[in-house]
Amino acid sequence: MSAALPAPGAPVVATSRRSEGVWAAAWRRFRGDRVGMVSLAIVVGFLFMVVLSTAGLVASGWQTEAGVPNAPPTFMGPAPPGSKAVIPEPPGPNVDLSDIDPLAPRYEAWDQRAEQYSTVETPRAETLPFGADRLGRDVLSKAIKGAEISIFVGVSAALLATVIGTVLGALGGFFGGKVGDFLEWVYNVFTSIPGILLIFAFAAVAGRGVESVVLILGLTGWTGIYRLVRAEFIKHSVREYVRSAEAIGASAASRMFRHILPNVSHVVLVQLSVHVVGFIKAEVILSYLGLGVSVDEVSWGTMLAEAQGELILGHWWQLAAATLFMAVFVTAFSLMTDALRDALDPKLRGAE
Repeated sequence: MSAALPAPGAPVVATSRRSEGVWAAAWRRFRGDRVGMVSLAIVVGFLFMVVLSTAGLVASGWQTEAGVPNAPPTFMGPAPPGSKAVIPEPPGPNVDLSDIDPLAPRYEAWDQRAEQYSTVETPRAETLPFGADRLGRDVLSKAIKGAEISIFVGVSAALLATVIGTVLGALGGFFGGKVGDFLEWVYNVFTSIPGILLIFAFAAVAGRGVESVVLILGLTGWTGIYRLVRAEFIKHSVREYVRSAEAIGASAASRMFRHILPNVSHVVLVQLSVHVVGFIKAEVILSYLGLGVSVDEVSWGTMLAEAQGELILGHWWQLAAATLFMAVFVTAFSLMTDALRDALDPKLRGAE
């Protein structure tokens, strides 16, 4: 039986279905990836931990000497009595301190004044969940506080480098001509200098500190993203959908960032993931060499630098804690961005 046709002269109601947007379709595909969703949950958990640490709700007392020096983790139990450092006793009352220090008599008034404000020392724990460092500071608190610095440096520097490389690559690949030639000259200047030397040169000028490390890594790490994005924009700028957008009056900025950029976003996300991992490692190297964060701050890099001397004595827990936190975050972030790349890949969108 054939479907009934509308009566002659009756109004025809046009039914249209709005097509799914690029980002909505990408989110739908991303939700179907279990590994990607688990990785996203881990990354969000780390970021939430960073926010709590920044607000001072967790790990605010990471500098407090909560345990005995080099206290082992809880599952190992307290260290044997013979393994603890022996603190020498102060000289007795009958010893003439002026023989040791000629200025000792002047200290007596200060000592008497200090006794008025002396407090009872808080007993230190024999063990801590992740152990203690050589000063008795909680390694778990240091790892959480270190995540705040390292993740902030890695993500912020990667975002800065990605924005610079994407914008410059889009301009050079879309417009070409003199704009492309000038940007190619800037790119060749940066790539002609070895990367590690360029980082050290910027670090020597900018000094130590979190903001300096972010600027150093961001301003020196955009070249790889620029090269790939420029090639993608050259390829996409002559395709039919971009020509169609130009024919209906779309501006150059609209064609670059509303039409072409979503189709090359998978390349940008992969580079963002690679740079986050690389910049966290670069922060470790800079902090180890004394060019990273300042001495009154802690990061995974400073923890690994401190753990080098402790490892010789058999105290491995600070190295293990920093490595564990860094490995979990880096792996989860890489898997998450891989899933996002697959969700945004235009070849996979066309196969649906």
